[in-house]
Amino acid sequence: MRRRTGYVLILSMVSLLVIGIVMLSSTGAFASDSRGDMSYFIKRQSLWLVIGGAALVGAAFVDYRLWARYWPWIYGLAAVLLILCFVPPIGMKVNGAWRWINLGFASFQPSELGKVAVLFFLAWWYQRHEEEASQFWRGFALPLAIAGAIMALIVIEVDLGATALIGLTTLAVMFVAGAGLRWLLPLLGAGLAGLVFAVSQMPERMGRILAFLDPEKHKLTEGLQQWQAMLAFGAGGVEGLGLGSGRQKMLYLPYAHTDFIFPMIGEELGLRFTLLIVFCFLLLLLSGVLIAMNSRDRFGMLLGFGITFIITLQAAINIGVTTSLLPNKGMPLPFISYGGSNLAVTMALVGVLLNIHRQGRREPKRRSRAVPATSLAVRF
Repeated sequence: MRRRTGYVLILSMVSLLVIGIVMLSSTGAFASDSRGDMSYFIKRQSLWLVIGGAALVGAAFVDYRLWARYWPWIYGLAAVLLILCFVPPIGMKVNGAWRWINLGFASFQPSELGKVAVLFFLAWWYQRHEEEASQFWRGFALPLAIAGAIMALIVIEVDLGATALIGLTTLAVMFVAGAGLRWLLPLLGAGLAGLVFAVSQMPERMGRILAFLDPEKHKLTEGLQQWQAMLAFGAGGVEGLGLGSGRQKMLYLPYAHTDFIFPMIGEELGLRFTLLIVFCFLLLLLSGVLIAMNSRDRFGMLLGFGITFIITLQAAINIGVTTSLLPNKGMPLPFISYGGSNLAVTMALVGVLLNIHRQGRREPKRRSRAVPATSLAVRF
């Protein structure tokens, strides 16, 4: 299984990419912002797919240990780009949020690069300070503060979803690295409390919470997307209505080609394909964890775990939202939803995973002295 892990990872990703392109060709033509071009989104997504493919191949052949040396440059670039989001005309304000910068040929979300910067930093930090991972300052406070600087820039863009995603991944990596639960659990509780408070101060987001608690009551307002998504799943059933035969994409379900493409798959292709997507993400999770566990060093182990966690967590959140298991929060489904920034960065991260796998097969891994690489024992 170890020797075939890379093939399983690639097969899972390619399967998701194919489903995404096929469904985007079906849903994108009906999007309100297609500018009268039925192939508008396919052409743009194909461009980003080429960019992401090049990034994947490059990352797969670049020794992943180099990222431990160059993480400060990536961190600094991410911070600068996040600041530029607030500087027009470079920065772009869309739906009340400053999340994009204008590249001329397309727009880019610097928060995606922020994810990469935090992952590289955390893996480097806990490799360098392995024996101090259980201490308060070097094992908890300082790495949290440095990762938190990127999260602070993202949250003021009014992007609570990306902030929460990076924050949960940070806590997960810190736990695996050896940070004590006596600090992580109170921090997690404080973070959730802060998130609840922030949501309560934003009428739009509070409306989403109320719609989640009573979707039928709010089915024409804040709960419209999730209500229409449930109708899509119900209409598709097991077999689906057939590719191209879905009705929700005809402006009934907003953002059917981006954050809510999963219900469109359920409507047109049925339960079998939605379960196939879940299965592909489970395979990605399993292969990523195996790659991390069999890495040649601590940096690769932590980086591989962080990459796997952040991709599968994002997928779980999207599926949870679109099936009404979680409150509505705009977040793309990795490899499937329309969105070039997320697609290119996620494919690049898969390339890093593949390089960790390749390097791990070439040389025997060096076991950690302070905390075993595969140990998930509870630490107090």
